[in-house]
Amino acid sequence: MMSFQLTSNATLISTYFQQLDNTHYGGSIHGHTVINRDKAAAEQRLYNDYFSDSPMYGEAMFKRRFRMSRRLFLRIMTSIQEHDNYFVQKADALGRPGLTPYQKITAAMRILAYGVGADATNEYIKIGESAAIESVKRFYRATIEVFGDLYLRSPNAEDIERLLHIGKQRGFPGMLGSLDCMHWRWKNCPTAWAVQYTGRSGRPTIILEAVADYDMWIWHAYFGLPGSNNDINVLSKSHLCANLANGVAPPANYIIQGKEYNMGYYLADGIYPKWATLVQTIHNPQGPKKKYFAERQESGRKYVERAFGLLQSK
Repeated sequence: MMSFQLTSNATLISTYFQQLDNTHYGGSIHGHTVINRDKAAAEQRLYNDYFSDSPMYGEAMFKRRFRMSRRLFLRIMTSIQEHDNYFVQKADALGRPGLTPYQKITAAMRILAYGVGADATNEYIKIGESAAIESVKRFYRATIEVFGDLYLRSPNAEDIERLLHIGKQRGFPGMLGSLDCMHWRWKNCPTAWAVQYTGRSGRPTIILEAVADYDMWIWHAYFGLPGSNNDINVLSKSHLCANLANGVAPPANYIIQGKEYNMGYYLADGIYPKWATLVQTIHNPQGPKKKYFAERQESGRKYVERAFGLLQSK
């Protein structure tokens, strides 16, 4: 019985390798064919369309398709190229020039901006699916590493002074911004995760918690919880809540009716807990004073709503 089993396995292995010898493969992976994408011609077409001195598509069309100005795109590309050598054009083993930073970053931005599949960028940019996925991963990591310290940070002393000045002008001395959550639709949510990410909208969403000021600067963002949560659940898990509970907050010194305060606050809607650092509106205000306060509070709370609207439009 043992001899028969060994003989049978040897026969199967021999047959398998004979089949491999008789099969013609192209590319570095078995079963993948070699596609001559003509990357150089694609790069030249991309450059002539958007980045040359006299591009085919002007600034307005560039903003519409890239969701940013050409100047901002070039700034991001230059900074990321200096940070990550992956975005520097190199030659392959045969000495042929590889993908340019224009192609890699354009593919990454198209995927992030439009949510298209990685292989969809192959038709115009002529970049393979695996290269497009790698470009997206490298792009967002490099973006965080390069720009995170400047844009993804808590306000410094200069920022606090500006925020307090704006808050005082708007009738809320000591206000650091407006706090709220929004549900971001996850169009390509995996079926296995759809239930836990589906909230009252009936569609899978991901929640973004943010604090924004009058200029729509989002200096706090917590993103990633399933849409089945609510604002209170998100707040209890975000580091903003942990800092508030521990008494850690951006330094803010201001005076209201002769009393000094050293901790700022945020404007929020009625679902949030009644904390000293969260100023809510007055439901069913009675009298001109309370009505005026509710009107001003709801007006100030629109800062973050405007920021959310801008994100969705982009």
